[in-house]
Amino acid sequence: MAGTKVRCVLGAVALLAAMGTSQAQDAEAQFYKGKTVRMIVGFGPGGGYDAYARMIAPYLSHELGANVVVENQPGAGSISAMNNLSIAPPDGLQLMLANGTAAGLAQIMGMSGVRYDLSKLTQLGTVSASPWVWLVPVQSPLRTIDDVRKLGRPLNWSSSGPIDGLSDGAQITCEALKLNCKIVMGYKGSSEAALAVARNEMDAIYVSDTSANNYVKAGDLRAIANMARRKSRFFPDLPTVYEMEKLSPEAQWLFDFHGTVEDLGRILIMPANIPPARLAFVNAAVARALKDPALIAEGEKSQRYVDFIGPEETRKAVNSAIGQLTPEQRQKVQAVLTVNK
Repeated sequence: MAGTKVRCVLGAVALLAAMGTSQAQDAEAQFYKGKTVRMIVGFGPGGGYDAYARMIAPYLSHELGANVVVENQPGAGSISAMNNLSIAPPDGLQLMLANGTAAGLAQIMGMSGVRYDLSKLTQLGTVSASPWVWLVPVQSPLRTIDDVRKLGRPLNWSSSGPIDGLSDGAQITCEALKLNCKIVMGYKGSSEAALAVARNEMDAIYVSDTSANNYVKAGDLRAIANMARRKSRFFPDLPTVYEMEKLSPEAQWLFDFHGTVEDLGRILIMPANIPPARLAFVNAAVARALKDPALIAEGEKSQRYVDFIGPEETRKAVNSAIGQLTPEQRQKVQAVLTVNK
């Protein structure tokens, strides 16, 4: 009899908790109804992040019951927009589609103007993350990493800036594999940098597998290695650098660290300290929007792939790449990313 009473009490408590949660979510739905939510993009109109944001916005609008509008805030490679978000009111009325890789590396490098801490912002999830690939000209004699070691001169990598994905990826690769390299910056974006390689003006470029797929299909470039542990959907038979080389513990750490940073990819973030019930409502809405088959199909048609990773896993990746770096590891990364230029 006593056991029955205990079960009844526990059941009643659980029912009340469920009712409370339901009522809280209903209240949040009413909060968002008819309101405008700004989705910030730290770059100008027409770029990849802008296109992703405008593709996602209608789906998120539907799930939130709000009007989600894309607002471009270009400046300092999105650092300005990140700073603005970090001091924005935690009311749930603005979020940002951020380049987590660039934002994280800018913070690690202590770049001028960085006033945010990515690990303390609210992580809503990752929209997409891609393995990155090492490409060379189609006619290049380089086919293996040993071929690069026998080159007899520095391997020239094309890039646009110090932490543009192209440059930092090349520098990590050269340091981990102990290659003789030179990073040539100043190209206006990855397309121009890739064109320089296709014209044999540069020897190599480090790009996401989605971009690599376009260049390889066009017959302009050829892939040498997948630089991540996981296989690429576009190059399933391309060996990873982990398979091609017997890596030292230090080299493995460098590649794993950079792979974690790269996996931050396109992340959705909000200011810190969003009220718990509101955050739960937003998290559920984001998950439904980014798992919507219609959105996924739309992305595939335009080669803007959506591979949703939830907030917990995204938060762990941010903490692993940024929040949990020891001072010695931070100094190592800073040293690596300031050489070979």
